[in-house]
Amino acid sequence: MFSADIITLFPELFPGPLGTSVLGRGLKDGLWQLRANQLRDFAADKHRTVDDTPAGGGAGMVLKPDILARAIDTIAPDSDPRPRILMSPRGTPLTQKRAHELATGPGAVIICGRFEGVDQRVIEARQLEEISIGDYVLAGGEVAAMVLLEAVVRLIPGVLGALDSRDEESFENGLLEYPQYTRPQSFEGRDIPAVLVSGDHGKIEKWRHEQSLELTRARRPDLLQK
Repeated sequence: MFSADIITLFPELFPGPLGTSVLGRGLKDGLWQLRANQLRDFAADKHRTVDDTPAGGGAGMVLKPDILARAIDTIAPDSDPRPRILMSPRGTPLTQKRAHELATGPGAVIICGRFEGVDQRVIEARQLEEISIGDYVLAGGEVAAMVLLEAVVRLIPGVLGALDSRDEESFENGLLEYPQYTRPQSFEGRDIPAVLVSGDHGKIEKWRHEQSLELTRARRPDLLQK
């Protein structure tokens, strides 16, 4: 079973949106597990200090390596096969391929950074995999962790009802998904493309593929190069 442990300063944020809709139903039904762990519980002083000023000077604070290492070692000892992931804007971009890999594995231990980041030594010593959800900076890693988990959990068998619909989504076949339509037939003078109501499945499949190519070429030409 996919089991996720979150290390965060704000465990009350979880499960958040992960506890609703089909993801929440899967969580309730035991298709996957989620635990949010308070990083301050692993601090050694009475003030539960988890950060300190950056070496070399500069603004902000940095999460201390000893505290975070203690949390990781307690939650995921060496025998734990789950990857240890740090949500970070400098990380490798999250892809559908990586989401599939994680969905078929035992789960993940996800560290949510705060302040100016995490001491580099614990990243190296605990072999943290840095993952980014985009070229922008958030106040912390919690929302990014939710994005990662939503991308992964929806791929777990049984979480989504219709697996066929997943196969044609954006990025599953290297292209963006084609436009979708539903009733009414006419909306504010715009009609559903005639081919989609023709009943000719061969023509419909061809049209959808052409639309996917056109959208990908216009919006994400980098995907076609790959």
